[in-house]
Amino acid sequence: MAAGAACQAAAIGGKAPFALFLVLQCADPGQAREAARRCAGLPALVRGLGSGGVAARVETAVGFGADFWDAVSPGARPRELRALPAIQGTAGAMPATGGDIFLHIKSPRPDVNLELARRFVASLGGAARAIEEVHAFRHRDWRDLTGFIDGTANPAGRERPRAALIGPEDAAFAGGSFVLAQRYVHDLARWERLAVAEQEGVIGRTKRDSRELKRAPESAHIRRAELRVEGVEQPIYRQSLPYGSASGESGLYFAAYARDTARLLAMLNRLMGADPDGLHDRLMEFTRPVSGALFFVPSLKALKALG
Repeated sequence: MAAGAACQAAAIGGKAPFALFLVLQCADPGQAREAARRCAGLPALVRGLGSGGVAARVETAVGFGADFWDAVSPGARPRELRALPAIQGTAGAMPATGGDIFLHIKSPRPDVNLELARRFVASLGGAARAIEEVHAFRHRDWRDLTGFIDGTANPAGRERPRAALIGPEDAAFAGGSFVLAQRYVHDLARWERLAVAEQEGVIGRTKRDSRELKRAPESAHIRRAELRVEGVEQPIYRQSLPYGSASGESGLYFAAYARDTARLLAMLNRLMGADPDGLHDRLMEFTRPVSGALFFVPSLKALKALG
């Protein structure tokens, strides 16, 4: 079986212009197993949208927080499963707001995403309540609201499942993944006061065509977001999209899938300036994280077993 054959589709799927991100909290810890059983019905809900047209292009993933998984499956735990800690660094504080269930839906149409999310919530029958819901969208040619192309260095082809999916190192959970879910609020008014050349220095890429700067400073976003261990890059698969309104908050919903949580946490420490070098990502001076959690996304086989 291919590396990604048994994974949930959204974990390694391609780009889609619209996404819906939903974080839910179990109303009663005693209902965790029932909630998980109902989450296992997600593939059936997708099939219920129909087999033709846009419904066939819907991709989903459902994941579970560490405490929730322990309540559901106390005897079988992924080695890398952990809760997201709050992080304090030179860039300020990064919160850990938690959550039990994470739902990621992406497709070419926002109405289909909403319909599926409504069916999913209804299927839980009150066993969990939403604590965060973000409707995100493609902005121009896959740019963040800062104007820069997002995810330029994402792994592609065979490298994508290698970066995103658990492998033989934790064979009982192979085909699963870990997802970091965070919401960032941008200070666009402050950002837009910068000249383009200064913005490029903050990001480390050119704004027009996303070429890496030859002499990007060590505080540039591309430098702090890249993680290497003994010279070997530790990639993650980013699936972030912007969200926002004309009169309220605007920003980025950051969703990143990885085969282990260590690389995700190491990246966050580098962004926030919690590493020994004390440097932080300068982009953090123009955006702030307001929510965050880690979730385990089981393989389709493991998800079905919950049901």
